[in-house]
Amino acid sequence: MSVLSKYVDRIAEKCEHNGFTKHAFSYALVTSAILALTIKVTIPYVRNVNTTCSVRTQKGKTNDQLSPSKRDSSEEDFKLAEAEKLLVAQQLKKKTTNNLVEPGINKEFLKHLQMLAKIMIPQAFCYETGLLSVHTFCLISRTFLSIYVAALEGALVKFIVRKDIKQFALVLLKWFGIAIPATFVNSMIRFLESKLSLAFRTRLVRHSYRLYFKNQNYYRVSNLDGRIENADHRLTEDISVFANSVAHLYSSLTKPCFDLMLIGLALMRSSRKMKANIITGPALSIGVIALTAHILRIVSPKFGQLVSEEANRYGYLRHIHSRIITNAEEIAFYGGHKVEMQQLRHAYNRLVNQMTTIFNQKLWFIMLEQFFMKYVWSGTGMIMVSLPILTGSDVGLGTVANTAISESRVSERTQYLTTARNLLISAADAIERLMSSYKEIVSLAGYTFRVAGMMDVFEETALGVYCKTSVMESNQSNGIIEFRNGKPIAKGRIIYSDDPKNMSINLRSVPVVTPNCDIVVPKLTLCIEPGVHLLITGPNGCGKSSLFRILSGLWPIYAGELQIPRPVKDVPCMFYIPQRPYMSIGSLCDQIIYPDTREDMKRKHITENELRSILKMVSLEHIAQRDSFDVVRDWKDILSGGEKQRMAIARLFYHRPRYALLDECTSAVSIDVESSIYEIAKGMGITLLTITHRPTLWKYHTHILEFDGLGSWQFRKMNADEEQKGEFLS
Repeated sequence: MSVLSKYVDRIAEKCEHNGFTKHAFSYALVTSAILALTIKVTIPYVRNVNTTCSVRTQKGKTNDQLSPSKRDSSEEDFKLAEAEKLLVAQQLKKKTTNNLVEPGINKEFLKHLQMLAKIMIPQAFCYETGLLSVHTFCLISRTFLSIYVAALEGALVKFIVRKDIKQFALVLLKWFGIAIPATFVNSMIRFLESKLSLAFRTRLVRHSYRLYFKNQNYYRVSNLDGRIENADHRLTEDISVFANSVAHLYSSLTKPCFDLMLIGLALMRSSRKMKANIITGPALSIGVIALTAHILRIVSPKFGQLVSEEANRYGYLRHIHSRIITNAEEIAFYGGHKVEMQQLRHAYNRLVNQMTTIFNQKLWFIMLEQFFMKYVWSGTGMIMVSLPILTGSDVGLGTVANTAISESRVSERTQYLTTARNLLISAADAIERLMSSYKEIVSLAGYTFRVAGMMDVFEETALGVYCKTSVMESNQSNGIIEFRNGKPIAKGRIIYSDDPKNMSINLRSVPVVTPNCDIVVPKLTLCIEPGVHLLITGPNGCGKSSLFRILSGLWPIYAGELQIPRPVKDVPCMFYIPQRPYMSIGSLCDQIIYPDTREDMKRKHITENELRSILKMVSLEHIAQRDSFDVVRDWKDILSGGEKQRMAIARLFYHRPRYALLDECTSAVSIDVESSIYEIAKGMGITLLTITHRPTLWKYHTHILEFDGLGSWQFRKMNADEEQKGEFLS
């Protein structure tokens, strides 16, 4: 700014040499600034009008009138615009359907903040309250130190005016001495704010993780509910930003309040020493501050909604990136990099547009805010400082024309002026932080909306309440699904049998319904006894894998009744093996015993020799010979497709459940090893429920469940020679 002012002064001098006065130059400079501001405001409006007119004009033109390059770019921009409109329409529809409340400072914000505060500070006496107490003590101490430093600086100026070298040196030593605890307290405030933020984040993360893994919520949120598209972003980034915002906001609110209260008392005491009115100055400052705060509140943009939308678009951009990383091989095979790059660029452009909107909103609001805080409040402070001197009484000082008394009066006024000026600077800084905290509170409302909304969704999905876009309305379900407030209601019952003599699986009029309410099978009734090895066949999309998800409790039951045996300790009722098995992080032993831990394995008294026997059953003994059971590797990349499927079968032999749900789990295994696996499984007393297209496996089953893909099904006992027929192959 100093360089700019010197440059302006040089231009003014040159203009004065040419016959222009400084007043004329100042008027021209102010007029140019106003004209630039007017142009800045009107250009966006003119651009919108021109864009609308150009679009209307281009609609009348055909693509033949354009060059090939322009035609390609216009078509690409048109596709991006259409995608933008479609995405915005979907978001508006989702908000209307779910009746979501926009983030802002309202009752919902206070309700959500109170709920999150109970999570962050669960008890009156806990680690977090201890940090808050020490943090508050440091904030109060910093205020007292600021007042004391201001008094010392006033005393320094007083003794400089008096030319009292001895007293000046003593006060200067005090000033240097107080610097050590003052800097320590400042560092402690930052340190405790960071510790407080980390403690709040830890509480929220632990609570969120409990909800996320409660009743298989990690599956339900991403597959059965459509309100949270990127739970990973909310569990990491949003919780971190929310905790930092809360901890910083506590400092931003409490310290200015302490400063204003104590500095006000100090100013009133100084005014009383000057024999001046102690009401006029505070009343003037309160009136000016209240007026400017009211104006700023009226013109303040809705930063809460803007920040929340920015977080949504940032999360969507990360979602697109993760999809490309997850499906990199498929995209490379298809050569779909052009489409993926277009989607990625579109997501990034939406984020840039939102950030640009926020920057534009902040530009003019901060300009108005700085005008009030830097200039209006400074002028008010000058009036407040001058009032005790201009209106103060000289009673008690005497009227004798004495040089010593006159110098004493000047030094006292100088001391008051210096002290009051420093205190007013601290008070103005405190008020500015309070006013700036409003934007932080509005931003906090956006993050509170996302974090609290995430926890609400977790709690609802844990109770079986889902909200997802349905392909079928309530009047099209033929009474199979009951809707309430636009949401399907799971009215089916799951009954756990404790009778050791009754270990069967019974389905009574259970519909097979997908998460988006697509009815695959209207009613399914069957009884699977132990030893009834069931083969499930049918075309793709007929409900084979959906039946396994219902039996495992992953999908809700919208009607009917499901009776399954209650899981007994150390003996699971059902064990599901998909076509693409999951390899966890850990050692070779961890892969075999998953989802058990080493402690569970020791409790079951299972040794490494038994694990070697299990690997031998599935022809994987060479892995144990090559690597020990404690070696940690990236098994997802080391093992081949067939080895991963056999490792999943090894888990089956380790757990020995009553029922095995096998979903094409041996498609990459050779026929001889596959036959050996099925023989061993039946020998262990495991009842097999198999989805397969291989006719060689039919001989290991006793019953068959056929789906025709149109909602009908047939459950019957298999004939001895039925595995040789081909009409059942899908």
